[in-house]
Amino acid sequence: MRTAMSEAIELQVDGQAVRLSNPGKVFFAEAGLTKLDLANYYLAVAEGALVGVRNRPMALKRYPHGAAEEFFFQKRAPTPRPPYVNTVTLSFPSGRTAEEVVVNNAAALLWTVNLGCLDLNPHAIRADDLEHPDELRVDLDPGPDVPFSQVKQVAAVVNEVLTELGLKGFPKTSGSRGIHVNVRIEKKWGFGEVRRAALALAREVERKAPALATSKWWKEERHGVFLDYNQNAKDRTVASAYSIRPKPNACVSAPFLWNELESIALEDFTVKTMPARYAARGDLGKGIDEQAFSLDGLLEVSARHEKEGQGDAPWPPHYAKQDGEPKRVAPSKAKKKAAP
Repeated sequence: MRTAMSEAIELQVDGQAVRLSNPGKVFFAEAGLTKLDLANYYLAVAEGALVGVRNRPMALKRYPHGAAEEFFFQKRAPTPRPPYVNTVTLSFPSGRTAEEVVVNNAAALLWTVNLGCLDLNPHAIRADDLEHPDELRVDLDPGPDVPFSQVKQVAAVVNEVLTELGLKGFPKTSGSRGIHVNVRIEKKWGFGEVRRAALALAREVERKAPALATSKWWKEERHGVFLDYNQNAKDRTVASAYSIRPKPNACVSAPFLWNELESIALEDFTVKTMPARYAARGDLGKGIDEQAFSLDGLLEVSARHEKEGQGDAPWPPHYAKQDGEPKRVAPSKAKKKAAP
């Protein structure tokens, strides 16, 4: 939706002047939210939002014409940019490099809003160590007809498996249809090992709840809630806590406590409602940085799976073929090729 231009304003944020161009531009027509409304939202939850992105390279997901219009990802940091916006140079599986934005303060957070960013998409690494993730990401992705109640059931099983292995997961709604569970981990393992751990976790959840969850990559094999282990591959990003999502009611990715799991509803958490929840209860995900956990237990589970005949699982299509990876072809196509 294109709207008439309004004059730029300046917001004072932590001693920095942040320019907000066209503050009256409508980004969510149904919810009646403007760019200034989005900026004020992120100001209200800034400390919580920064927990998920601080010192992390971040891809910019820009919606120049509003949430209902087309978006584009911008990996390379725009120039010129203000001095309060940091950057770091990343290398990708393709061999290319890019200087990506690192958001470390509320002023930089609002600067991304001015660029038309709704959700924040950080990598699972910190700028001081780009090869060793410090976050294991569990992405619960429901199939088209799967109700949110089933996603919550699978999340409970995820929490059960993590707890059995001595790990602590911090849950949040995805802001779309799913749930994310993040685990802070020691920076000792590379992307391949973290992905292996995520795959082992997905298979354990599938084993405990086979009617509800799946670790199968190919959509024709999936049912219920897919645990997307490939979100832990290098160069993947996931919307972080408090991110605004491009839904008509401006849902946000909301941290919650495990004892709230049964009662939460996606529509409860929006740009309009989250500031009051945050003001009353603070950041429910802030404890994630208190302890970094070992992946040894999950990697032992992975080794057991391999002994039982469950090797690697398919990678996303733009990654190079990996050692031990099964054929990168849908099972139905493989059967056709094998037929005489």
